[in-house]
Amino acid sequence: MTQPNPGPQQGPWPYPVPYQPLPYQPPPIMPPRYRPLRKVAIVSIVLMGLTSLAAVIQSVVLWRSYDEVKRLVYGLLSEEEIDRGVESISGTGPLLNLVSYLLMGTGIAFLIWLWQARENTDFLHSPFAPRPAIPADPMRGPHRRASGWVVGAWFCPIVQFWYPFQIVQDITRASEPPEAPRSGRVRTLLYSWWATWTAFWVILVGGGLVAMIGFIVWFIRLVQVSESSDASSPYVDIYDMQDFMVRVALGVDIGFTIATVLLIVAAVAASLLMLQVTDWQHTRVTPPPIQDLPRPIEPPQYAPRYHRPGPNFPTYGP
Repeated sequence: MTQPNPGPQQGPWPYPVPYQPLPYQPPPIMPPRYRPLRKVAIVSIVLMGLTSLAAVIQSVVLWRSYDEVKRLVYGLLSEEEIDRGVESISGTGPLLNLVSYLLMGTGIAFLIWLWQARENTDFLHSPFAPRPAIPADPMRGPHRRASGWVVGAWFCPIVQFWYPFQIVQDITRASEPPEAPRSGRVRTLLYSWWATWTAFWVILVGGGLVAMIGFIVWFIRLVQVSESSDASSPYVDIYDMQDFMVRVALGVDIGFTIATVLLIVAAVAASLLMLQVTDWQHTRVTPPPIQDLPRPIEPPQYAPRYHRPGPNFPTYGP
């Protein structure tokens, strides 16, 4: 049985009014906003101080255990002294881990401050700022790198040696008030921080690699000496190996001490720079006090002149 033909359709939709799609409306663009930096800066500075203090304690512990390490390498310790020396050496491990954890926490707090400072500079150079600043190059803006490099520049190989410096330098320049006098203090803090911070990581990473390679070389040389020695002799001449390990231990102590001094200098320079940038941004978003605002020009006021006795004297008062 066939169905009757319903006839031609009037449209694709069974509505009396044909469907009209709404015009595309792009999502609203959120304007930049200002975030206070003082709390984040204080947390970061406190963590920098704790990290520097822990590094100093670690350096002192390494130097105090150096004599025991040397005597242990030369085999001059008794069984009790060996046990005590091993406990002293192993006791530096948790403290070294504490330095690593504090350094990681300091890095996270500093990156949070740096990200918010970058967003604040976008607000300071926008029409929403109380006193918007015009960058030197309006087509490029106040920054040479995109906002994603604020975090990625610290972990990207090769460019991590100059991209973070450029990012902090651009944020510092964009935060400086136009009426502020140009001085070399901020530039000195900026270059001092970056030079000591880079040298700290070079010594820390390079010293660790040298110590690890030295231990591997010592072990290989020990195996070669033991294989080339006389089989009938019960002793193996390893005095050269012992001297080598003592020099490696001394180099580790010296390298960690220098790295600690560089870390302290970098922490002080970074703290002063963070406080300066935070104060600049807070000043630029704070409206000036009423007494500092320019007063409107008013017509001059003349004091009334009263009648004085005398002939033909003009009067201006009652």
